[in-house]
Amino acid sequence: MAGRRDERGSGDLFGGPVAPEARDAPAGARRMRSAPPRTQPLADRLRPASLDEVVGQDHLLGPEGALRRMLDRGTLASLILWGGPGVGKTTIARLLADAAGLRFVQISAVFSGVADLKRVFDDARQWAGTGRGTLLFVDEIHRFNRAQQDGFLPVVEDGTVVLVGATTENPSFALNGALLSRCQVMVLRRLDDEALERLLCRAETECGRPLPLTPDGRATLRAMADGDGRYLLNMVEQVLALPDDRRLDAQGLSSLLARRAVLYDKDREEHYNLISALHKSLRGSDPDAALYWFARMLEGGEDPRFIARRLTRFAAEDVGMADPQALPLAVAAWETYERLGSPEGELALAQLVVHLGTAPKSNAVYTAYKAARRLAKATGSLMPPAHILNAPTGLMKELGYGKGYEYDHDAEEGFSGQNYFPDEMRREALYRPTGRGFEAEIARRLDRWARLRESRQS
Repeated sequence: MAGRRDERGSGDLFGGPVAPEARDAPAGARRMRSAPPRTQPLADRLRPASLDEVVGQDHLLGPEGALRRMLDRGTLASLILWGGPGVGKTTIARLLADAAGLRFVQISAVFSGVADLKRVFDDARQWAGTGRGTLLFVDEIHRFNRAQQDGFLPVVEDGTVVLVGATTENPSFALNGALLSRCQVMVLRRLDDEALERLLCRAETECGRPLPLTPDGRATLRAMADGDGRYLLNMVEQVLALPDDRRLDAQGLSSLLARRAVLYDKDREEHYNLISALHKSLRGSDPDAALYWFARMLEGGEDPRFIARRLTRFAAEDVGMADPQALPLAVAAWETYERLGSPEGELALAQLVVHLGTAPKSNAVYTAYKAARRLAKATGSLMPPAHILNAPTGLMKELGYGKGYEYDHDAEEGFSGQNYFPDEMRREALYRPTGRGFEAEIARRLDRWARLRESRQS
Protein backbone atom coordinates (compact mmCIF):
# COMPACT_ATOMS: atom_id res chain seq x y z
CA MET A 1 0.00 0.00 0.00
CA ALA A 2 1.32 3.46 -0.83
CA GLY A 3 2.74 5.72 1.82
CA ARG A 4 0.74 8.34 3.54
CA ARG A 5 -0.64 11.52 2.07
CA ASP A 6 -0.57 14.51 4.45
CA GLU A 7 -3.84 16.23 3.67
CA ARG A 8 -3.55 19.01 6.18
CA GLY A 9 -0.39 19.80 8.08
CA SER A 10 0.34 21.86 11.13
CA GLY A 11 3.20 22.15 13.57
CA ASP A 12 3.60 19.48 16.23
CA LEU A 13 6.07 18.50 18.92
CA PHE A 14 9.00 17.82 16.61
CA GLY A 15 7.95 19.19 13.26
CA GLY A 16 5.54 20.79 10.87
CA PRO A 17 4.02 19.96 7.48
CA VAL A 18 5.81 17.49 5.28
CA ALA A 19 7.22 18.87 2.06
CA PRO A 20 4.86 18.27 -0.90
CA GLU A 21 7.39 16.11 -2.75
CA ALA A 22 7.63 13.77 0.26
CA ARG A 23 3.93 13.32 0.91
CA ASP A 24 3.43 10.25 -1.21
CA ALA A 25 6.88 8.81 -0.66
CA PRO A 26 7.18 5.47 1.16
CA ALA A 27 7.74 5.84 4.88
CA GLY A 28 11.32 4.55 4.61
CA ALA A 29 12.18 7.21 2.07
CA ARG A 30 11.22 10.07 4.34
CA ARG A 31 14.73 10.24 5.80
CA MET A 32 16.15 11.01 2.36
CA ARG A 33 14.42 14.36 2.03
CA SER A 34 16.63 17.42 1.84
CA ALA A 35 17.84 18.99 5.04
CA PRO A 36 15.41 21.50 6.52
CA PRO A 37 16.37 25.17 6.33
CA ARG A 38 18.01 26.64 9.43
CA THR A 39 15.16 29.14 9.69
CA GLN A 40 12.87 26.25 10.52
CA PRO A 41 12.23 25.99 14.29
CA LEU A 42 14.43 23.50 16.08
CA ALA A 43 11.41 21.50 17.26
CA ASP A 44 10.43 21.03 13.60
CA ARG A 45 13.93 20.01 12.53
CA LEU A 46 14.10 17.37 15.26
CA ARG A 47 10.76 15.77 14.50
CA PRO A 48 11.22 11.97 14.68
CA ALA A 49 11.16 10.13 11.36
CA SER A 50 10.12 6.85 12.99
CA LEU A 51 8.36 5.63 16.08
CA ASP A 52 11.69 4.39 17.44
CA GLU A 53 12.88 7.99 17.70
CA VAL A 54 9.99 9.15 19.88
CA VAL A 55 11.21 9.77 23.44
CA GLY A 56 9.45 9.28 26.73
CA GLN A 57 6.65 6.96 25.58
CA ASP A 58 8.28 3.52 25.79
CA HIS A 59 5.24 2.15 27.63
CA LEU A 60 3.34 2.57 24.34
CA LEU A 61 6.05 2.32 21.68
CA GLY A 62 8.61 -0.01 23.25
CA PRO A 63 8.82 -3.70 22.30
CA GLU A 64 5.98 -4.56 24.71
CA GLY A 65 4.09 -1.30 24.26
CA ALA A 66 0.39 -1.34 23.39
CA LEU A 67 0.80 0.60 20.15
CA ARG A 68 3.80 -1.47 19.06
CA ARG A 69 1.92 -4.73 19.60
CA MET A 70 -1.04 -3.34 17.69
CA LEU A 71 1.15 -2.50 14.69
CA ASP A 72 2.91 -5.87 14.87
CA ARG A 73 -0.47 -7.54 14.52
CA GLY A 74 -1.12 -5.50 11.39
CA THR A 75 -4.07 -3.65 12.91
CA LEU A 76 -4.61 -0.10 14.10
CA ALA A 77 -7.68 0.65 16.19
CA SER A 78 -9.21 4.08 16.66
CA LEU A 79 -7.42 5.81 19.52
CA ILE A 80 -7.63 8.68 21.95
CA LEU A 81 -4.17 10.01 22.84
CA TRP A 82 -4.41 11.69 26.24
CA GLY A 83 -1.48 13.69 27.51
CA GLY A 84 -0.16 17.13 28.36
CA PRO A 85 1.24 19.58 25.83
CA GLY A 86 4.53 18.79 24.17
CA VAL A 87 4.59 15.03 24.80
CA GLY A 88 4.26 13.93 21.16
CA LYS A 89 0.57 13.34 20.46
CA THR A 90 0.62 14.81 16.93
CA THR A 91 3.99 13.26 16.11
CA ILE A 92 2.85 9.79 17.14
CA ALA A 93 -0.34 10.11 15.10
CA ARG A 94 1.66 11.02 11.97
CA LEU A 95 4.07 8.16 12.48
CA LEU A 96 1.27 5.68 13.11
CA ALA A 97 -0.19 6.62 9.73
CA ASP A 98 3.24 6.00 8.17
CA ALA A 99 3.63 2.64 9.88
CA ALA A 100 0.12 1.50 8.93
CA GLY A 101 0.33 2.79 5.34
CA LEU A 102 -2.62 5.14 5.79
CA ARG A 103 -3.36 8.60 4.44
CA PHE A 104 -2.88 11.17 7.17
CA VAL A 105 -5.55 13.84 7.50
CA GLN A 106 -5.42 16.37 10.30
CA ILE A 107 -8.10 18.73 11.57
CA SER A 108 -8.42 20.80 14.71
CA ALA A 109 -11.59 20.88 16.74
CA VAL A 110 -10.85 24.54 17.46
CA PHE A 111 -11.17 25.58 13.80
CA SER A 112 -13.37 22.86 12.28
CA GLY A 113 -17.11 22.35 12.14
CA VAL A 114 -19.67 19.91 10.77
CA ALA A 115 -19.02 20.94 7.15
CA ASP A 116 -15.30 20.23 7.52
CA LEU A 117 -16.01 16.81 9.00
CA LYS A 118 -18.42 15.96 6.18
CA ARG A 119 -15.78 16.81 3.55
CA VAL A 120 -13.18 14.69 5.34
CA PHE A 121 -15.58 11.74 5.59
CA ASP A 122 -16.59 12.01 1.92
CA ASP A 123 -12.93 12.10 0.84
CA ALA A 124 -12.15 9.11 3.05
CA ARG A 125 -14.95 7.10 1.42
CA GLN A 126 -13.61 7.90 -2.05
CA TRP A 127 -10.09 6.87 -1.09
CA ALA A 128 -11.43 3.71 0.53
CA GLY A 129 -12.86 2.81 -2.86
CA THR A 130 -9.32 2.84 -4.25
CA GLY A 131 -8.06 0.60 -1.45
CA ARG A 132 -6.41 3.31 0.65
CA GLY A 133 -7.40 3.84 4.23
CA THR A 134 -7.42 7.15 6.10
CA LEU A 135 -6.12 8.03 9.53
CA LEU A 136 -8.02 11.08 10.71
CA PHE A 137 -6.17 12.97 13.43
CA VAL A 138 -8.37 15.34 15.43
CA ASP A 139 -6.43 17.73 17.61
CA GLU A 140 -8.18 19.05 20.75
CA ILE A 141 -11.00 16.57 20.13
CA HIS A 142 -12.53 17.41 23.52
CA ARG A 143 -13.54 20.81 22.10
CA PHE A 144 -16.13 19.19 19.84
CA ASN A 145 -19.59 19.20 21.41
CA ARG A 146 -21.57 16.02 22.04
CA ALA A 147 -23.42 16.15 18.70
CA GLN A 148 -20.17 16.63 16.78
CA GLN A 149 -18.55 13.76 18.67
CA ASP A 150 -21.51 11.56 17.76
CA GLY A 151 -20.79 12.35 14.11
CA PHE A 152 -17.65 10.20 14.30
CA LEU A 153 -19.52 7.07 15.37
CA PRO A 154 -20.68 5.72 11.97
CA VAL A 155 -17.38 6.34 10.16
CA VAL A 156 -15.41 4.73 12.98
CA GLU A 157 -17.76 1.74 13.14
CA ASP A 158 -17.69 1.03 9.40
CA GLY A 159 -13.94 1.64 9.08
CA THR A 160 -14.19 4.69 6.82
CA VAL A 161 -11.52 6.30 9.00
CA VAL A 162 -9.18 5.25 11.75
CA LEU A 163 -9.80 8.02 14.26
CA VAL A 164 -6.92 9.28 16.41
CA GLY A 165 -8.03 12.04 18.74
CA ALA A 166 -5.67 14.09 20.86
CA THR A 167 -6.73 15.68 24.13
CA THR A 168 -5.15 17.27 27.15
CA GLU A 169 -8.35 16.70 29.14
CA ASN A 170 -9.44 13.55 30.94
CA PRO A 171 -11.42 11.61 28.31
CA SER A 172 -13.76 10.28 30.99
CA PHE A 173 -15.08 13.80 31.44
CA ALA A 174 -14.36 15.44 28.08
CA LEU A 175 -15.66 12.80 25.64
CA ASN A 176 -19.03 11.10 25.48
CA GLY A 177 -19.37 7.45 26.37
CA ALA A 178 -20.42 6.31 22.90
CA LEU A 179 -17.22 7.60 21.34
CA LEU A 180 -15.04 6.27 24.15
CA SER A 181 -16.55 2.80 23.75
CA ARG A 182 -15.29 2.73 20.15
CA CYS A 183 -11.77 3.96 20.87
CA GLN A 184 -8.86 2.80 22.96
CA VAL A 185 -7.46 5.44 25.29
CA MET A 186 -3.67 5.69 25.33
CA VAL A 187 -2.13 7.80 28.09
CA LEU A 188 1.01 9.67 27.10
CA ARG A 189 3.36 10.49 29.94
CA ARG A 190 4.95 13.86 30.54
CA LEU A 191 8.57 13.70 29.44
CA ASP A 192 10.81 12.75 32.34
CA ASP A 193 14.32 14.01 32.99
CA GLU A 194 15.93 11.26 30.93
CA ALA A 195 13.73 11.93 27.90
CA LEU A 196 14.36 15.68 28.10
CA GLU A 197 18.11 15.08 28.29
CA ARG A 198 17.93 12.96 25.15
CA LEU A 199 16.24 15.87 23.39
CA LEU A 200 18.99 18.21 24.57
CA CYS A 201 21.64 15.87 23.17
CA ARG A 202 19.82 15.70 19.84
CA ALA A 203 19.60 19.49 19.76
CA GLU A 204 23.35 19.81 20.36
CA THR A 205 24.06 17.34 17.56
CA GLU A 206 21.70 19.13 15.19
CA CYS A 207 23.19 22.54 15.98
CA GLY A 208 26.80 21.34 16.02
CA ARG A 209 27.77 22.75 19.40
CA PRO A 210 27.11 22.14 23.08
CA LEU A 211 24.72 24.24 25.06
CA PRO A 212 26.49 27.03 26.96
CA LEU A 213 25.23 25.78 30.32
CA THR A 214 26.83 24.62 33.54
CA PRO A 215 25.60 21.22 34.82
CA ASP A 216 23.18 22.87 37.23
CA GLY A 217 22.06 25.23 34.47
CA ARG A 218 21.34 22.25 32.26
CA ALA A 219 19.31 20.60 35.02
CA THR A 220 17.40 23.85 35.54
CA LEU A 221 16.58 24.03 31.84
CA ARG A 222 15.03 20.57 32.00
CA ALA A 223 13.10 21.50 35.13
CA MET A 224 11.80 24.68 33.50
CA ALA A 225 10.38 22.62 30.61
CA ASP A 226 8.08 20.82 33.07
CA GLY A 227 7.77 17.72 30.91
CA ASP A 228 7.05 19.64 27.66
CA GLY A 229 9.47 18.70 24.86
CA ARG A 230 8.37 21.47 22.52
CA TYR A 231 8.86 24.09 25.20
CA LEU A 232 12.30 22.68 25.99
CA LEU A 233 13.48 22.95 22.39
CA ASN A 234 12.11 26.47 22.08
CA MET A 235 14.17 27.45 25.13
CA VAL A 236 17.22 25.72 23.64
CA GLU A 237 17.02 28.04 20.63
CA GLN A 238 17.12 31.04 22.93
CA VAL A 239 20.10 29.66 24.83
CA LEU A 240 22.00 28.86 21.63
CA ALA A 241 21.56 32.45 20.48
CA LEU A 242 23.86 33.58 23.31
CA PRO A 243 27.55 34.31 22.71
CA ASP A 244 29.71 31.19 22.84
CA ASP A 245 31.86 32.55 25.67
CA ARG A 246 28.99 32.81 28.12
CA ARG A 247 27.99 29.82 30.23
CA LEU A 248 24.82 30.09 32.26
CA ASP A 249 24.29 28.58 35.69
CA ALA A 250 20.85 27.98 37.21
CA GLN A 251 20.45 31.57 38.40
CA GLY A 252 21.61 33.07 35.11
CA LEU A 253 19.31 30.82 33.11
CA SER A 254 16.31 31.67 35.29
CA SER A 255 16.93 35.39 34.79
CA LEU A 256 17.18 34.95 31.02
CA LEU A 257 14.22 32.66 30.36
CA ALA A 258 10.65 32.80 31.53
CA ARG A 259 9.67 29.75 33.53
CA ARG A 260 6.89 27.69 32.00
CA ALA A 261 3.50 28.48 33.50
CA VAL A 262 2.26 25.85 35.94
CA LEU A 263 -0.22 23.47 34.33
CA TYR A 264 -3.35 24.06 36.34
CA ASP A 265 -6.95 24.68 35.44
CA LYS A 266 -9.28 25.48 38.30
CA ASP A 267 -12.26 24.09 36.41
CA ARG A 268 -10.76 20.83 35.13
CA GLU A 269 -9.04 17.64 36.16
CA GLU A 270 -5.83 19.12 37.58
CA HIS A 271 -7.92 20.99 40.13
CA TYR A 272 -9.35 17.72 41.44
CA ASN A 273 -6.05 15.84 41.18
CA LEU A 274 -4.18 18.32 43.36
CA ILE A 275 -6.85 18.75 46.01
CA SER A 276 -7.04 14.96 46.22
CA ALA A 277 -3.26 14.82 46.65
CA LEU A 278 -3.45 17.43 49.42
CA HIS A 279 -6.27 15.62 51.22
CA LYS A 280 -4.59 12.22 51.06
CA SER A 281 -1.22 13.62 52.14
CA LEU A 282 -2.90 15.07 55.22
CA ARG A 283 -4.69 11.80 55.89
CA GLY A 284 -1.33 10.04 55.63
CA SER A 285 0.16 12.42 58.25
CA ASP A 286 2.75 13.83 55.83
CA PRO A 287 2.82 17.59 56.45
CA ASP A 288 5.72 18.09 54.03
CA ALA A 289 3.88 16.58 51.08
CA ALA A 290 0.71 18.39 52.12
CA LEU A 291 2.53 21.74 52.15
CA TYR A 292 3.92 20.97 48.68
CA TRP A 293 0.49 20.31 47.17
CA PHE A 294 -0.92 23.32 49.02
CA ALA A 295 1.79 25.49 47.44
CA ARG A 296 1.25 23.90 44.02
CA MET A 297 -2.40 24.86 44.12
CA LEU A 298 -1.63 28.43 45.15
CA GLU A 299 1.02 28.76 42.44
CA GLY A 300 -1.53 27.53 39.93
CA GLY A 301 -3.90 30.33 40.90
CA GLU A 302 -6.35 28.35 43.04
CA ASP A 303 -8.69 30.39 45.23
CA PRO A 304 -7.40 30.00 48.84
CA ARG A 305 -11.03 29.98 50.00
CA PHE A 306 -11.58 26.71 48.18
CA ILE A 307 -8.56 25.23 49.94
CA ALA A 308 -9.77 26.59 53.31
CA ARG A 309 -13.14 24.95 52.75
CA ARG A 310 -11.50 21.60 51.95
CA LEU A 311 -9.19 21.83 54.98
CA THR A 312 -12.19 22.50 57.21
CA ARG A 313 -13.90 19.47 55.80
CA PHE A 314 -10.76 17.44 56.48
CA ALA A 315 -10.70 18.59 60.09
CA ALA A 316 -14.22 17.25 60.59
CA GLU A 317 -13.92 14.13 58.45
CA ASP A 318 -10.40 12.83 59.07
CA VAL A 319 -9.29 14.31 62.38
CA GLY A 320 -12.58 14.52 64.17
CA MET A 321 -12.58 13.86 67.91
CA ALA A 322 -8.99 12.63 67.90
CA ASP A 323 -8.14 16.35 68.09
CA PRO A 324 -11.25 18.39 68.93
CA GLN A 325 -9.27 21.62 68.42
CA ALA A 326 -8.68 20.90 64.73
CA LEU A 327 -12.11 22.05 63.59
CA PRO A 328 -12.14 25.38 65.46
CA LEU A 329 -8.57 25.99 64.27
CA ALA A 330 -9.70 25.36 60.69
CA VAL A 331 -12.50 27.88 61.03
CA ALA A 332 -10.08 30.36 62.63
CA ALA A 333 -7.55 29.94 59.81
CA TRP A 334 -10.29 30.42 57.23
CA GLU A 335 -11.48 33.57 59.03
CA THR A 336 -7.89 34.84 59.31
CA TYR A 337 -7.48 34.53 55.57
CA GLU A 338 -10.73 36.42 55.00
CA ARG A 339 -9.50 39.25 57.23
CA LEU A 340 -5.92 39.48 55.97
CA GLY A 341 -6.28 38.38 52.36
CA SER A 342 -3.31 37.26 50.24
CA PRO A 343 -0.47 36.73 50.76
CA GLU A 344 -0.47 37.20 54.56
CA GLY A 345 -3.60 35.16 55.14
CA GLU A 346 -2.15 32.18 53.32
CA LEU A 347 0.29 31.70 56.19
CA ALA A 348 -2.65 30.90 58.48
CA LEU A 349 -3.77 28.25 56.00
CA ALA A 350 -0.22 26.88 55.88
CA GLN A 351 -0.26 26.63 59.70
CA LEU A 352 -3.55 24.76 59.45
CA VAL A 353 -2.06 22.36 56.89
CA VAL A 354 0.79 21.54 59.27
CA HIS A 355 -1.57 21.14 62.23
CA LEU A 356 -3.86 18.80 60.33
CA GLY A 357 -0.93 16.84 58.94
CA THR A 358 0.54 16.26 62.39
CA ALA A 359 -2.76 15.76 64.28
CA PRO A 360 -3.94 12.30 65.35
CA LYS A 361 -6.46 11.02 62.83
CA SER A 362 -9.90 9.52 63.29
CA ASN A 363 -12.83 9.16 60.93
CA ALA A 364 -14.96 7.61 63.70
CA VAL A 365 -17.42 10.52 63.75
CA TYR A 366 -17.67 10.48 59.94
CA THR A 367 -18.28 6.72 59.97
CA ALA A 368 -20.80 7.01 62.81
CA TYR A 369 -22.70 9.75 60.96
CA LYS A 370 -23.00 7.64 57.80
CA ALA A 371 -24.14 4.64 59.86
CA ALA A 372 -26.71 6.78 61.65
CA ARG A 373 -28.09 8.01 58.33
CA ARG A 374 -28.45 4.43 57.10
CA LEU A 375 -30.13 3.37 60.34
CA ALA A 376 -32.51 6.35 60.26
CA LYS A 377 -33.62 5.43 56.74
CA ALA A 378 -34.09 1.78 57.69
CA THR A 379 -36.15 2.36 60.82
CA GLY A 380 -38.68 4.81 59.39
CA SER A 381 -40.73 6.93 61.84
CA LEU A 382 -40.34 5.12 65.15
CA MET A 383 -41.28 7.26 68.16
CA PRO A 384 -38.77 8.08 70.88
CA PRO A 385 -39.35 6.16 74.11
CA ALA A 386 -42.11 7.80 76.16
CA HIS A 387 -39.95 8.50 79.21
CA ILE A 388 -37.80 11.04 77.34
CA LEU A 389 -40.75 12.97 75.89
CA ASN A 390 -41.93 16.19 77.45
CA ALA A 391 -45.52 16.27 78.79
CA PRO A 392 -46.76 19.88 78.60
CA THR A 393 -50.48 18.83 78.61
CA GLY A 394 -52.59 16.65 80.84
CA LEU A 395 -53.42 14.29 78.01
CA MET A 396 -49.76 13.72 77.31
CA LYS A 397 -49.15 12.93 80.97
CA GLU A 398 -52.02 10.43 80.89
CA LEU A 399 -50.39 8.81 77.86
CA GLY A 400 -47.20 8.28 79.86
CA TYR A 401 -45.07 11.02 78.35
CA GLY A 402 -42.14 11.69 80.66
CA LYS A 403 -43.05 8.89 83.07
CA GLY A 404 -40.03 7.25 84.65
CA TYR A 405 -37.50 9.74 83.29
CA GLU A 406 -34.38 9.99 85.43
CA TYR A 407 -32.51 13.30 85.58
CA ASP A 408 -28.91 12.33 84.84
CA HIS A 409 -27.38 15.13 86.89
CA ASP A 410 -29.04 13.66 89.97
CA ALA A 411 -27.94 10.09 89.18
CA GLU A 412 -24.84 8.46 90.62
CA GLU A 413 -21.76 9.50 88.59
CA GLY A 414 -24.06 11.78 86.56
CA PHE A 415 -25.21 8.85 84.46
CA SER A 416 -28.65 7.21 84.62
CA GLY A 417 -28.06 4.51 82.01
CA GLN A 418 -31.56 4.83 80.58
CA ASN A 419 -32.48 3.81 77.02
CA TYR A 420 -32.77 6.64 74.52
CA PHE A 421 -33.41 4.61 71.35
CA PRO A 422 -36.99 3.77 70.22
CA ASP A 423 -38.49 0.92 72.23
CA GLU A 424 -39.04 -1.10 69.03
CA MET A 425 -35.36 -1.28 68.04
CA ARG A 426 -32.26 -2.58 69.68
CA ARG A 427 -29.41 -0.36 70.71
CA GLU A 428 -26.75 0.28 68.06
CA ALA A 429 -23.13 1.24 68.69
CA LEU A 430 -22.62 3.82 65.92
CA TYR A 431 -19.67 5.83 67.24
CA ARG A 432 -16.62 3.67 67.78
CA PRO A 433 -13.70 5.88 68.84
CA THR A 434 -10.17 4.95 67.99
CA GLY A 435 -7.37 4.79 70.52
CA ARG A 436 -5.65 7.79 68.91
CA GLY A 437 -5.35 11.25 70.41
CA PHE A 438 -8.19 12.52 72.54
CA GLU A 439 -10.39 9.65 71.35
CA ALA A 440 -8.45 7.32 73.61
CA GLU A 441 -9.96 9.20 76.56
CA ILE A 442 -13.40 9.18 74.92
CA ALA A 443 -13.15 5.43 74.43
CA ARG A 444 -12.46 4.98 78.15
CA ARG A 445 -15.53 7.06 79.02
CA LEU A 446 -17.81 5.14 76.67
CA ASP A 447 -16.55 1.84 78.00
CA ARG A 448 -17.25 2.94 81.58
CA TRP A 449 -20.76 4.15 80.66
CA ALA A 450 -21.51 0.92 78.80
CA ARG A 451 -20.72 -1.11 81.92
CA LEU A 452 -22.87 1.20 84.07
CA ARG A 453 -25.76 1.01 81.59
CA GLU A 454 -25.64 -2.78 81.58
CA SER A 455 -25.63 -2.97 85.35
CA ARG A 456 -28.48 -0.49 85.82
CA GLN A 457 -30.74 -1.90 83.11
CA SER A 458 -30.33 -5.48 84.27
